[in-house]
Amino acid sequence: MISFNSIHELIDLAKENNTTIGNIVLTYEEESSMKPREELKAAMLENWQVMQESISRGLVNNEKSLSGLTGGDAVKLFHYNDKGYTGGTVMMAAANAVGVSEVNAVMGRIVACPTAGSCGIVPATIKAASEKNHNSEDEIIEALFTAAGIGLVIESNASIAGAYGGCQAECGSAAGMAAGALVQLAGGSPDQVGHGVALAIKNLLGLACDPVAGLVEVPCVKRNGFVAVHAMVAADMAMAGVESVIPIDEVIDAMDRIGRSLPRSVKETAEGGLATTQTAKKISKRIFGK
Repeated sequence: MISFNSIHELIDLAKENNTTIGNIVLTYEEESSMKPREELKAAMLENWQVMQESISRGLVNNEKSLSGLTGGDAVKLFHYNDKGYTGGTVMMAAANAVGVSEVNAVMGRIVACPTAGSCGIVPATIKAASEKNHNSEDEIIEALFTAAGIGLVIESNASIAGAYGGCQAECGSAAGMAAGALVQLAGGSPDQVGHGVALAIKNLLGLACDPVAGLVEVPCVKRNGFVAVHAMVAADMAMAGVESVIPIDEVIDAMDRIGRSLPRSVKETAEGGLATTQTAKKISKRIFGK
């Protein structure tokens, strides 16, 4: 019976069985849920289809959210793509991520991966990377299981909730999940997956969750775009042979400790950070009358 409580254990299991972390996670799900492997893969494929649909909608959607704060920026990024400094795959990932987050803001159908507030990061990066690498559907599904396993470990040992650990717990976790999946899609080793996750998360430690007017729109939607790029850089560093000095499980432990020590005002309460700027107060008064 396969079990794991840390990323290190996931890496060791993958190396011992000469397979990928994604395959280990799939086997774990098969054993713990007692569902057939093909049924689990079919369910993940359905998630991937929803992710792609939300990306497609986001890239053509100019609909404003009810608050009027977000909408149409993914379209701008998509059309600006080849003119920018980053361009290509990186800008496409940013556009994808903003698009999915904008779909969430108008109550569209998304996959909360790992949360609604960070829903654009994993699908955006996997979509952009898989198109660049020409990955097969099976490879994408396996990479999504890698992301799921990473998220499971983070949730067990720290948190994926902004209300508990700040935005490092939401966008930071999503960045780690995305980076690990991207390394696997690129053919990286289990050790490189671990370094990618560590590099992605540790450089977002302490990130505040300070939604303007308490809505998951500002700064959340654009932050999804920035963090998608962050995850891609972490994956590239790991694939280039760059290693995290601090092991991934110690990084997750640090994230938990930082999350617990962050003040309540920057844990999704809209009582601190950007949410208390003069402009944010005016926005909140306009929307809620107080």
